[in-house]
Amino acid sequence: MKTFSAKAADIEKQWVLIDAEGLVVGRLAALIATRLRGKHKAIFTPHVDCGDNVIVVNADKVVLTGRKRENKSYFWHTGHPGGIKERKAHQILDGRFPQRVVEKAVERMLPRGPLGRQQMKNLRVYGGADHPHEAQQPQKIDVAALSKKNVRVL
Repeated sequence: MKTFSAKAADIEKQWVLIDAEGLVVGRLAALIATRLRGKHKAIFTPHVDCGDNVIVVNADKVVLTGRKRENKSYFWHTGHPGGIKERKAHQILDGRFPQRVVEKAVERMLPRGPLGRQQMKNLRVYGGADHPHEAQQPQKIDVAALSKKNVRVL
């Protein structure tokens, strides 16, 4: 029996909607990364973008376990000597772009390189409850029902 390798023409992408309200960031990001890569499909091929399009709403209402909300740091460098910058998770979640916490968590679970960047383009994250993708008729996935550890109540 020969090994099956999917081609771009063989792939059928679906649209998936996830409501992130009350969900734990790391568990949510792991599920999203699996969907974006296509590892949940039987035709998964590592070098082909065979994942789904994922829409995440209510990203501003995600939960970080433990003391991560106060202690977790996101670093970046300006490119100048001594230009390391830091921002805490609570500053990002309470700030202007709270969806970046989910985006960064997913981005760091995908492979680095051209394929990972292409797969990240299939992710749409919105801080509020509404999104402009109703025409795609996305399937709703209830992540909270998959495991009781996926949800934290404050």
